[in-house]
Amino acid sequence: MNEKTYTQHGGDIYTEGLLKGNKILDFSANINFLGTPKSLESAVKEAMKSITRYPDIEYRRLKKTIADYLHIDNDKLKIIPGNGAAEIIDLAVSLFKSMCIVVPSFSEYERCAHIHGCQVTYSELKDDMTFDYEDILERLKTCEALLIGNPNNPNGFIIDKEKFMEIIDYCDKNDKTIIIDEAFIEFVGDEKTSFIHESSRYECLLLIRAVTKFFALPGIRLGYGITANEGLADKIRERQLPWTVNSFAETTAEHIYRDSEYIRKSINANKDEREYLKRQLVQLPAISKVYDGRANFLLCKLNNITAEQMFNYCLKEHILIRKCDNYRKLDKYFIRLAVKSRSDNNKLINVLRKANL
Repeated sequence: MNEKTYTQHGGDIYTEGLLKGNKILDFSANINFLGTPKSLESAVKEAMKSITRYPDIEYRRLKKTIADYLHIDNDKLKIIPGNGAAEIIDLAVSLFKSMCIVVPSFSEYERCAHIHGCQVTYSELKDDMTFDYEDILERLKTCEALLIGNPNNPNGFIIDKEKFMEIIDYCDKNDKTIIIDEAFIEFVGDEKTSFIHESSRYECLLLIRAVTKFFALPGIRLGYGITANEGLADKIRERQLPWTVNSFAETTAEHIYRDSEYIRKSINANKDEREYLKRQLVQLPAISKVYDGRANFLLCKLNNITAEQMFNYCLKEHILIRKCDNYRKLDKYFIRLAVKSRSDNNKLINVLRKANL
């Protein structure tokens, strides 16, 4: 019997799309539908001038750029650039022998833990997809670290800071680490939902971010960790190969993080389309529930049709959706839909409206 795998991803437009000459409308990958910032063009031209040199192995300009973008003190908080958020997650997880992972969540958390022989304890979300803070705290008593998303993928819910503070205080007093993946935090549009300022006060926190989702740059591969814990930062760097961030990624950051117009438009456009898509989805017979996420995607529970059936039906209509039956806790009736432009969202709604129940 084949075991259920938890490492499938969205965004595979190649298998049934590009490699077969088919044009696919991809609702499986959670990328900013506005596309890359225009400032990227000048970044590429500038990077061409430095391509014959190795990047600064300390990434001093890049760290300052990130610090300025986040309005943090680069001397107090340690910034660890990496080859996408995935590299920083992998390096961080490799430091621990045991870890609590909140599920359902990004499958690479679990995959990294298994690769490095890290014993995993799972804290499941409640039936309404909110975090079970009491359960997390209880499970942390036998673990060295916690790994959690904010917003979490695939439900898009953010952490309730007031309820989470007890967990932070416990970890800070008991030498435990909290790794918070904030890859989608910009889409929330509220800086107060991030733990960036808390990270300067609590050495137990390690925040991880990337340019992949919000800036629509998955091909650039740029992420970073942020922590006030110098010892933790040093341990991550010790395991990291040199020059994992290339010149194009470094220069790109200097341009896109200063593109205030793109950032503002992205926050507003994604919020507007998320709310529009949510309103349309709840009216469809094929959808029994739409979870009130705050990122650029929506988790949906289907009504009388499985995720596999809906996936195949949408694929025939040249639309790719994300089946969520391989997420822990989620069954064969869950799908995830990315937020896209109004015209693309309407195409999806029209297809889903005709789905046979």
